[in-house]
Amino acid sequence: CKLSRGQSQCDQVPERESSKMKKDSAPPAYHQSNGSVHPVILHNDPEERQPNAGEYELTEVTSFSDRTDQESDRSEMVVIDCRVNAKGQREEDALLENASQSNESDDTSTDQSPVPPVPLKETSFTIGLQVVFPFLLAGFGTVAAGMVLDIVQHWKVFSEVNEVFILVPALLGLKGNLEMTLASRLSTAANIGQMDTAKEMWKMIVGNLALIQVQATVVGFLASIAAVIFGWIPEGQFRMGHAVLLCASSVATAFIASLLLGLIMIGVIVGSRKVGINPDNVATPIAASLGDLITLALLAGISTGLYQELDYNDYANPLVCVFFVALTPIWILIARRIPSTREVLYSGWEPVIIAMAISSVGGLILDKTVSNPNFAGMAVFTPVINGVAGNLVAVQASRISTYLHMNGLPIAEPSPPQQKCPTPCSTFFGSGMNSRSARVLFLLVAPGHLVFLYTINSMRGGHTTLTYIFIAFYLAAALLQVMILLYLADWMVQWMWKRGMDPDNFSIPYLTALGDLLGTGFLALCFHILWLIGDRDADVGD
Repeated sequence: CKLSRGQSQCDQVPERESSKMKKDSAPPAYHQSNGSVHPVILHNDPEERQPNAGEYELTEVTSFSDRTDQESDRSEMVVIDCRVNAKGQREEDALLENASQSNESDDTSTDQSPVPPVPLKETSFTIGLQVVFPFLLAGFGTVAAGMVLDIVQHWKVFSEVNEVFILVPALLGLKGNLEMTLASRLSTAANIGQMDTAKEMWKMIVGNLALIQVQATVVGFLASIAAVIFGWIPEGQFRMGHAVLLCASSVATAFIASLLLGLIMIGVIVGSRKVGINPDNVATPIAASLGDLITLALLAGISTGLYQELDYNDYANPLVCVFFVALTPIWILIARRIPSTREVLYSGWEPVIIAMAISSVGGLILDKTVSNPNFAGMAVFTPVINGVAGNLVAVQASRISTYLHMNGLPIAEPSPPQQKCPTPCSTFFGSGMNSRSARVLFLLVAPGHLVFLYTINSMRGGHTTLTYIFIAFYLAAALLQVMILLYLADWMVQWMWKRGMDPDNFSIPYLTALGDLLGTGFLALCFHILWLIGDRDADVGD
């Protein structure tokens, strides 16, 4: 610690008393201002004994008995801070007070406990500026995915194996189940300083990549089983060749897409942190911008190739399943070596599997509506309405989770008292940071969808004319969907946090899966209402 020159006026214990204290081996009491005892080691070299620019350098030791025999020949002195209330010490008290104020940073430097980073102070304009460009990029990615789905829905594999449509929301939902969860987890780790060193950063990267490969393989396999079951229940027909095709297509698509998107997410988070942008605002939208397009393109290409192999090779599809499943133990061993991913490896399956099941229900709705001529325009709009809602709610959930993590650390600013159950008014009209971001994200829905709708129309996509009635119903469905999801995010993240569950691992899968279900359901309802009132131009885009 530092001692100003004014404190040297205190009484000094003679060397013989210091030797007596050495025999007693009593550890010195250590306080900053009230009668503290500081052992001072004076070196034999006169130059080393000379103080620096008005202050003495004091070396603290735990006890005098810890000194080695080689140091016993040095002269020792104990300086006692004699801060009392006597009138004769007023000058010394003033010096001590001035020294404590001027050297406040030196006093706090002796505390070895880590100081958490200060939470980022963001205005509504800052949040909107950082979110809008990734949001538009993600939206155009979903538009591209919708155009791809509008084209591939007429391919032979989609017409012959209708269960592939059930896989579409489930596999597109992996973006929310795995990649957005990965982005939220790494964004929180970056914001609270767990990726500051190269060693910590590589540990987080390798462990999380291995973790999402395990999850992708398992979820892809379970999604194929769900697709087989949902396709078998209404019709009562089961074909083993189609079941193996669904399994191979689902597992291969989930594995490759998760690997590519995981690498992209890591690059985005590391790069955004270096340029001073909050990763929570940009990581999840960028994950969504490429997630739908990459996943849907892979599913269409892989399923088409494997479907063609059914006529020539009976072993291609089973070999693909066995190959990717056989890699799972390797990824498990890697993920278990990292403490942060080991916990998720054991406890993070419930939200992923439940979210996959919810998305599969949305896939069942899509399967039944796309094949109906009255709902022919749904294919191009489904990825858009689901993707936009998933992007926005993932940003909000990631921000709330980071806020709770940063305010929950030691020595951080105390968390404000949280409501037992947030109301819609507190979610959207409160004065806190999370309410501010909820308002900004909600206000992006209508302008964003208008841009995406006219982009689809200008590219002659879809089978529906953009009439004012259609736009009004579509925007009403999108706004209601996002409003429900933002409120659920506010409630769900805080509910999970209070029960000791990490929202980064649990909240986003549920929210994005509910977004897929709500979006597909609301969109089907819109098309049904439009058909009832006479808007039946299903030939547009043919």
